[in-house]
Amino acid sequence: MATIKRFEDLECWKNARELCRMVYVFISHEPFSKDYALRNQLNSSSGSVMDNIAEGFERSGNREFIQFLSIAKGSAGESRSQLYRALDRNHISELEFQSALKIVELSSNTIQGLMSYLNQSDFKGSKFVAKEEEIKYGADNKTLNIEP
Repeated sequence: MATIKRFEDLECWKNARELCRMVYVFISHEPFSKDYALRNQLNSSSGSVMDNIAEGFERSGNREFIQFLSIAKGSAGESRSQLYRALDRNHISELEFQSALKIVELSSNTIQGLMSYLNQSDFKGSKFVAKEEEIKYGADNKTLNIEP
């Protein structure tokens, strides 16, 4: 896997962003725009997918990143369920539903793939990489040792 330096380069984040764009189009038109509870819920859950991917990435540790990816995957599932409700309430067409469903499932699958990769990786994250001028604690966990 190539080194990713920004969350914007992650396929799962790009897919989540596309989902958010689609959701915004859906919720901007009547009758969906008048169903305030579902509109707000779908807008929040779809945004949560991309936001949790970004936040987890910025934590710079694989374990935290995996935790945030898990939350993002859960939000993708929540968004998928809400899309069914939107379809059942005739807020979106079958074609719009299928298009959004494809994106949310792709997002969920790419999140799962990234989680699997991170779970198998020996790299723990950039915040665990020792730097040349890093301050390290002594064996007693109280004394600071500065190693140039």
